[in-house]
This record gives sequence, C-alpha cells and structure tokens, in this order.
Amino acid sequence: MSHATGGCLCGRVRYEITADPILQLACYCRDCQYAGGGAPALIAVVPKAQLAVTKGEPKTFWSKGDSGGDVGRSFCADCGSPLFSEPKSVGVFALKIGSLDDPSKFHPQFDIWMKSAQPWHRPHEGAARFEEGPSR
Repeated sequence: MSHATGGCLCGRVRYEITADPILQLACYCRDCQYAGGGAPALIAVVPKAQLAVTKGEPKTFWSKGDSGGDVGRSFCADCGSPLFSEPKSVGVFALKIGSLDDPSKFHPQFDIWMKSAQPWHRPHEGAARFEEGPSR
C-alpha cells in the first residue's frame, strides 16, 4: 500500500498516500462508533506528510477523543463519507480503510479501546488487543 488512492462516495474529495502505513488497526472507542454508525473504525496510520488531498476539500469536525486529546475527523461535506482522522498532538493521519479505492490489503495488527466494544463486535484474529489505546 506504499502508493494508494481513495476518496468519498460522491467523488468530490480525492486523496493519495505515498508511504506504507505505520500500522493498521481497528478502534472500538465510542467516538469511532458514532462516526461509523456503530462499527469500529478500520484505520491505516500514515505519516501526515505522506497524505495529499488531490481534489476537493474535506470538512473537519474537532472533538476530544477518549484519550483526552483533540481529534479532527475529516469527511466529505456533500456525501458524508468519513475519510481520515487527525490526532492533533501526533504527526499522523488515521486513514479510514473504507475510503480507499482498494481496501483489500488491510490487515489489522491491533484492536484498540476494546473496553468500549459492543457485544456484537468481533475482534480480528491475530490482532493484539488493548482495553484502551496501546500507549496506556
């Protein structure tokens, strides 16, 4: 996935990444569940400098994450597709796997915020599990 493209459902926002993900994970925190309609967020973490928006301009909503830090969640203002998140204190983007043109190479290494997972959520086989974020 060292070069990949993606965007929103309506095509008004497009992006490309030019680096392999630092890590791949599923986040089960309540904020991710709200943003994803109940599902965990499936994420590839990429260096901030390696993601470029190539068309359109996403809208960003800022809130406090379960970690206590500010998190910007970017999405298409027209169709509502979630694209990526930005933890303010870290130089990375958390790219939403569903926004990739080819999400088939996603293999989660971590399941985080499992203490917030719903009974119907299923952790990923072989992924390390954390009750909160891996740094806690």
